[in-house]
Amino acid sequence: MFTNAQHQLTKLNVFSAKGIQMRTFQITWLMFFVCFFGWFGLAPLMPTIRVELGLTKAQVGNTIIASVASTIFFRLIVGRLCDTWGPRKTAVRLLLVGSLPVFLVGLAHDYTTFLLFRLAIGMIGASFVITQYHTSMMFAPNIKGTANAVTGGWGNLGGGVTNMVMPLIFAAIVGFGYTKAEAWRYAMIVPGTMMLVIAFLYWKYTKDTPLGNFDEIGHVKTASAKTDWSVLADWRIWALTLAYAMCFGMEITFDNVASLHFVDNFHLSQSNAGFWAGIFGMMNIFARALGGFASDKVGFKFGMKGKGLLLAGMLLLEGLGLLLFAQAGSLVVAIITMLTFALFLKMSNGATYGIVPFINTKNVGMVSGVVGAGGNLGGMLFGFLFKSETITYVQAFTYIGFAVIAVALIVLVTRFYKTENVEETDIDFSAVKVA
Repeated sequence: MFTNAQHQLTKLNVFSAKGIQMRTFQITWLMFFVCFFGWFGLAPLMPTIRVELGLTKAQVGNTIIASVASTIFFRLIVGRLCDTWGPRKTAVRLLLVGSLPVFLVGLAHDYTTFLLFRLAIGMIGASFVITQYHTSMMFAPNIKGTANAVTGGWGNLGGGVTNMVMPLIFAAIVGFGYTKAEAWRYAMIVPGTMMLVIAFLYWKYTKDTPLGNFDEIGHVKTASAKTDWSVLADWRIWALTLAYAMCFGMEITFDNVASLHFVDNFHLSQSNAGFWAGIFGMMNIFARALGGFASDKVGFKFGMKGKGLLLAGMLLLEGLGLLLFAQAGSLVVAIITMLTFALFLKMSNGATYGIVPFINTKNVGMVSGVVGAGGNLGGMLFGFLFKSETITYVQAFTYIGFAVIAVALIVLVTRFYKTENVEETDIDFSAVKVA
């Protein structure tokens, strides 16, 4: 992978758009935000869609699984495309192609067609890999974890905003005299249009690297050789994949089922359920960034070992919080415990990608893609729990809580520092100034 440390930023000013590095930073998190908005735009409207299409619990569960399953495949592909095409071309093409099912999902009039559209929409979840790859190209090791966490977290914020905003868009369309069956369909035109706007901004105002696009600096000619599949033999990648399945996998699962859970278990209206589900997502304003920031600081003082211990601790607290949420007997307790496990879940997201860029610096795209796909694999597997006719949502949350704790123990015993391969995998965090 082509990088030039002299042109990577060592400080992150989130209020700046000056220079190609910060301009790319702002546009890439916004790209992921818009994709997340479209990806989960249907989730807060599911109480209406479920009735209109006559969906059973199992069928709702299948649509949840479909929405994250296809992303597994696309994240693996997009990681490789970032290494070859460059993040700029990859992002624009994904946005253009991905906007089609977002626009056209309104044509679904039965379970089968709706399922296929949700499967197709899942491709835009691969935008996360582009965001993490592109940010890693623009920032130095001392701030890379924080920068990755902020772009990922602010992008994930789209899941919270869509839970709040889509019911309002839906209600506004109904207010203009359209039926509920028409309103949810027309509402999806909004995220589709947003994706086209971001595609234009991404093409016009970003570069693949601080020095220019891949085709301008000769990257394709020198680095597009055969894929180094040997990196997949590194157990650390799979430990991080499991970790991300437990944190981001749970996040996208909760984004999908939260509104239904609050409607069915606490008898809230669709708009109120969407509001509280949105609060969960809104914590990405700071929580994921906090995890990445903590990972950078711990890495500066304790190296990769410290980063691993931090991640294990966050996962453990996430799992315990989930167990408490599952036992909540009132809305107030449910909200408090939701915010508790959400904090550690989103910090775990940031802490995971505080480690990812340092596992194999020559294959950042592939490692990011594999770990990112793990998040969606977790979401897909969790979806089977929520589609079951014999397992309640409360029981599903309990089972997931125990699974998260088990993975925390795996991460705890994983040795992220490998002395036999220092040059490629270990970063001297003390060699750079901490912003």
